[in-house]
Amino acid sequence: MGISALTPPPSPDDVPETLLDFPDNRLLIDLCGEFDRNLAQIEHGLGVQILRRGNRLAIMGEPDARDKAASVLSGLYQKLEAGRTIDTGGIDGEMRMDTSENGTGTRPGDQFEMFRGGRVEIKTRKKLVEPRTDAQKAYVTALYENELAFGIGPAGTGKTYLAVAVGVSMFIGGHVDRIILSRPAVEAGERLGFLPGDMKEKVDPYMQPLYDALGDFLPGKQVAKLIEEKRIEIAPLAFMRGRTLSRAYVVLDEAQNATAMQMKMFLTRLGEGSRMVITGDRSQVDLPRGVSSGLADAERLLSRIDKISFNYFTSKDVVRHPLVAAIIEAYDKVSA
Repeated sequence: MGISALTPPPSPDDVPETLLDFPDNRLLIDLCGEFDRNLAQIEHGLGVQILRRGNRLAIMGEPDARDKAASVLSGLYQKLEAGRTIDTGGIDGEMRMDTSENGTGTRPGDQFEMFRGGRVEIKTRKKLVEPRTDAQKAYVTALYENELAFGIGPAGTGKTYLAVAVGVSMFIGGHVDRIILSRPAVEAGERLGFLPGDMKEKVDPYMQPLYDALGDFLPGKQVAKLIEEKRIEIAPLAFMRGRTLSRAYVVLDEAQNATAMQMKMFLTRLGEGSRMVITGDRSQVDLPRGVSSGLADAERLLSRIDKISFNYFTSKDVVRHPLVAAIIEAYDKVSA
């Protein structure tokens, strides 16, 4: 890559700093961003000061913070060398990730090309998706390693988004023949009343988040064609009864709103060559009072079974607007 990091011997008159050399000045400009806004984001996030000196960046601050900033800058530069772009979200993700073991990641299986130098990357038709927190990285790894996986945590942590991304990656890689996305058709605390139209038009409002996720990873015309061919299905949980799902990648979203019986029904649909992902948020149960959540039931009954993974997220893993994390933390304090 050509990046070298040097820590000069400390001098009583000098502030300790780490120097990074970047051989391609054009890429260095992209790394710094317009008006050095990328550097400012890293400075603010890690508590360091970064100065540009020709084709070098000098990082000043506490030793651990300097090391982290150097790792972040090197990782971002590698992306630029690979022809990719960097944005605010990508920089935030790079800062969140634990890079102490970068380059020594364990592959979950040779059939999946997801690890590159310790990084987890999910290839889709429209974009390359990377986890932005360590919990997300562990979750994506679990999705590749296990035939049945649970992702549990608050809104905005990427549970469904990453699950759909992995499903698209497995589909275009030929590891599964179809994608099935489902969620309970439960109203979120308000009565929506009678919905006009045929069955698809009635349930589509509940399924829209799944359509949105698919649209991020596949061209719109391809999504429409695959849905028409039934190689992609988006359906309410109630439609899963009586089916055996073979060589399919199946996602149940908003699983906290499935009853215990619905959850058992869904889990027993798992067929040969299939994979299932169940995502949910225990703090957003919209079931009628007195009806227990199937997600909590599954946690209690299945957590000790081998080859079933449970991955948990917190407000620290929220990758939406920073205020979302603060809002979640505020509500958690009240309910604790």
